[in-house]
Amino acid sequence: MSLRIAVAGAGVFGRHHLRVLQAMEGVELTGVFDTDRERAEGIAASHGIRAFESLDELAGANDAATIAAPTTAHAAAGCQLLNAGLDVLIEKPIAPTLEEADRLIEAAARNNRLLQVGHLERFNPAVEALAAKITMPLFFEIHRLSLFTPRSLDVDVVLDLMIHDIDIVLALTGALPEEVRAAGISILSEKVDIANVRLAFPGGCVANLTASRVSTERVRKVRLFQPHEYLSIDYADQKGVAFHVSPDKQIGFSPFAVTKDEPLRRELAHFIDSVTHRTRPRVDGMEARRALAVALEILAKIEAHGEVIADTLAKRAME
Repeated sequence: MSLRIAVAGAGVFGRHHLRVLQAMEGVELTGVFDTDRERAEGIAASHGIRAFESLDELAGANDAATIAAPTTAHAAAGCQLLNAGLDVLIEKPIAPTLEEADRLIEAAARNNRLLQVGHLERFNPAVEALAAKITMPLFFEIHRLSLFTPRSLDVDVVLDLMIHDIDIVLALTGALPEEVRAAGISILSEKVDIANVRLAFPGGCVANLTASRVSTERVRKVRLFQPHEYLSIDYADQKGVAFHVSPDKQIGFSPFAVTKDEPLRRELAHFIDSVTHRTRPRVDGMEARRALAVALEILAKIEAHGEVIADTLAKRAME
């Protein structure tokens, strides 16, 4: 018997969810819901599926759903579907606040439903290959740069882009940072558009993260240094290389194997498998909440840094 599933949100991400789900075996893609009725009907017609008139109608016709709506709508939509008895995959970040994240986690637990959060890079084959090679991470250098688009302007670049890398660093270190330093500025939106962050972890590991949505190029790279080894991956190209230092100080270079695949397909297949076998998702609500908590601490540091800059500028103006 096929798992009945629908997508809430017919924007860019929702359309990708629909494309992947429709091609999956063991799944019956029943329909799509969007607050923009005309958009929902157009997308539904192109996929030969139903355009639901409400989340209630969607809930009554499905076993599970994915939510690809704006972050500000995650808690309300997610709780409604979880309370209706559906298992839910919700796009990252889990919510804009910890309070809303807790509402989702509590709703999943109370209704004995599965909650997975779309931290896509966890399912990137290059990240999985990198994780298999980690021995003792000492320093991360991560860049995630994008061209400006009007998408996701309801949140800043930390919650929009950097949270991917925050989640990866937390997963690879298995720890929370004990010190956070951050700076960021707004350029083309009212939110922070570019940010640089330094996370210090117990044991001496340091991660330096840069995210920008106003870049002139698209970059998605992780560089990791550990004893006698430097590892680098490209998220987008799904390629990895390793530099080794031998006991006699000779440097060796070699690519490492990455079996390329679409991370979204792997993520949705994992969700379907978790729902079918009632197993804990790789990125559940609590995992996503940890990444959100660090992201919000980063934003607080950026705000504090901005106040220092504003004070400095004010003093200079008075000189």
